[in-house]
Amino acid sequence: MKKAALHNLGCKVNAYETEAMQQMLEQAGYEIVPFEEKADVYIINTCSVTNMADRKSRQMLHRAKKKNPDSVVVAAGCYVQTSPSQAQADPAVDILIGNNKKHELPEILERFWAGQRESVPSQRQAAAEERTPKYQAIGDIAADKGYERLQISHTAEHTRAFLKVQDGCNQFCSYCIIPYARGRVRSRELSDVVQEVQFLAASGYQEVVLTGIHLSSYGVGLQEKIGLLDLIRSIHAIQGIARIRLGSLEPQIITEDFVRELSLLPKVCPHFHLSLQSGCDATLKRMNRRYSCQEYEERCRLLRKYFLHPAITTDVIVGFPGETEEEFAVTREFLTKIGFFEMHIFKYSLREGTRAAQMPGQVAEEIKARRSETLFADAAPRNRQFLEWYLGKEVEVLIEEKTLIGGCPYYIGHTKEYVKAALPIEKDTAPDLTNHLVKGLGASLLGQDMLVIFHGNVPAVNRYYERPKN
Repeated sequence: MKKAALHNLGCKVNAYETEAMQQMLEQAGYEIVPFEEKADVYIINTCSVTNMADRKSRQMLHRAKKKNPDSVVVAAGCYVQTSPSQAQADPAVDILIGNNKKHELPEILERFWAGQRESVPSQRQAAAEERTPKYQAIGDIAADKGYERLQISHTAEHTRAFLKVQDGCNQFCSYCIIPYARGRVRSRELSDVVQEVQFLAASGYQEVVLTGIHLSSYGVGLQEKIGLLDLIRSIHAIQGIARIRLGSLEPQIITEDFVRELSLLPKVCPHFHLSLQSGCDATLKRMNRRYSCQEYEERCRLLRKYFLHPAITTDVIVGFPGETEEEFAVTREFLTKIGFFEMHIFKYSLREGTRAAQMPGQVAEEIKARRSETLFADAAPRNRQFLEWYLGKEVEVLIEEKTLIGGCPYYIGHTKEYVKAALPIEKDTAPDLTNHLVKGLGASLLGQDMLVIFHGNVPAVNRYYERPKN
């Protein structure tokens, strides 16, 4: 039995695909071992979102070959798709697999080994010395209209499953290479998604997280005229699924009708990652983000109108080309005005092949670092203020694991808003608590990102958030 090890780099979509590839190999008879162990084949699902991501991808490929020089090293995914000639020239790489070809992994490996068995020893030695890729599966992703069918039956998490439902992006933000790595928007068939969710629910998963490269565009490319809301409604009807969490959304999808309909679906988590990138209109225009700060603010207002205390999180890039001190100050003021629960703050990283890489006014690294530190400092009190709202209120927690805090045993889980919570394990606590939704009472904070929940006879909460009053 051959041993295979996999390593994922990048986003949740990549993580889903890596799990799908692992399960394909398991079904093909491979023994899956940790990446740090010696294996016959190493699969690295690469990332290419920044130049640094490219570098990390190359480093992991080289690390794999170093672990076992006789192993087959597979470079898969975005780095291969955006830099095929560079990947082809890498002596550590044996097989290249682009996006939309990962479902062929077991067959590609079989063909690769069949070719080795058929070659004479002298040819194999020469090939090993040259270390040129023996097999390449890299398609024209821009012309590919089909959605790659991948599926999982289980995940590394015990209660929550990430589910890829969409691929590709048509936005072409000036800083982003992803449309070139992932191609145009493609959507997964609704029936295929429902079937996988049904299987996951039957396997005990209670929460699904819908992910995609551009999740808001779900439905584009399908014959049936449906959108993301139709997908959510279909999953909502599946017995056994208690929560539906949404991945990153674009502001344009947040309309009054969309939010109103979401609020009528109690399984939908009031946790919305609404991509922003900058709080300055001039910077947004250079980024090609296609909305204004005023429009973004209106979207946040709608979410807070229809959901009680929703967790609104976002991404912010500091030091984008041309960002002046005045523009940064405008962004900082806007972030304070919106009052996010959490912000993912990134220092702009130049990515070759994008328009932003050629823009004038590239910002010095020390200025990016200072601006990033400023926003992190601004975010801390807003995070605490958001959490303090829960004190003395009932919360619903999905238990995920056990741990020790201060030497005492706790269950750890998350609220619907994705706030981490700790529940003391007491003698009368049901042993199967980790598989159920638990009601508790918010008591006090443990650090800045966790609630401490006291177990007790707390009435069931049928609906944690309320509809707005007319």
